[in-house]
Amino acid sequence: MTTAPPSEVHQEAGSTHTDIPDFDRSGIAGTSRGMMQVLETARKVSRSDSSVLITGESGTGKELIARAIHNNSARKDGPLVVLNCGAIPGELLESELFGHEKGAFTGAHRSRTGRFEIAHQGTIFLDEIGDMSPDLQVKLLRAVQERKFERVGGTTTIEVDIRVISATNKDLPLAIEEGGFRQDLYYRLNVIPIHILPLRERKEDILCLAGHFQQAMAGRMMDFVKKQFSNRAQDALVNYDWPGNIRELENLIERLAVMVDAPVIEMSDL
Repeated sequence: MTTAPPSEVHQEAGSTHTDIPDFDRSGIAGTSRGMMQVLETARKVSRSDSSVLITGESGTGKELIARAIHNNSARKDGPLVVLNCGAIPGELLESELFGHEKGAFTGAHRSRTGRFEIAHQGTIFLDEIGDMSPDLQVKLLRAVQERKFERVGGTTTIEVDIRVISATNKDLPLAIEEGGFRQDLYYRLNVIPIHILPLRERKEDILCLAGHFQQAMAGRMMDFVKKQFSNRAQDALVNYDWPGNIRELENLIERLAVMVDAPVIEMSDL
């Protein structure tokens, strides 16, 4: 773990929240100016049904922000349906989104309800939206714009009442220039943009997140004892670039909790 010269940032790894009136953080930690701006935008947008596009590097917590928006909205009692568009092969993604009728394609032995239909009266969160094929983007545009679609192999138009939140770690304006993403779909999804800064650009959140993750582990690990960080270890955490962002930090804190027996985590432990 490579570090820069010692930082002047020192704080107890444990203070995780600054309250925002009338807003449930839904487990999101962080008190930096960048995170507070994200949460304030989430608070405002949760009052509406506007489409939201969350951007940021991998591991920055885009799904957590989507969940917070849903949990603070009038749709909180409805479903929150999450679909990772990059994890499903392109030929199957349309069926995942909109469902299919029996016999629509080889292997379709029965009808299936799609994620848009399941999300009725709730929220659908489309992660890694930038990985969707241009052909499917055309069908998604209509579904987002009109809240109407047909199942694969079907002729009946299905109407849904949903809120659409999408996220990507890609540069969609660049993808539009290169012909990989539809401009009309981008404008439809990007009604309310929310950009999450990488962890290296909000270093004041690092120790606070470390404390938050230890508190979370205390709730699921028997005989867990919260550990302190030496000054040198704190400096190392704060000055590291965290290419994997919050996900990388969480994994490190869990590894330290399991592997370090001493009550204080030293530089050598990192």
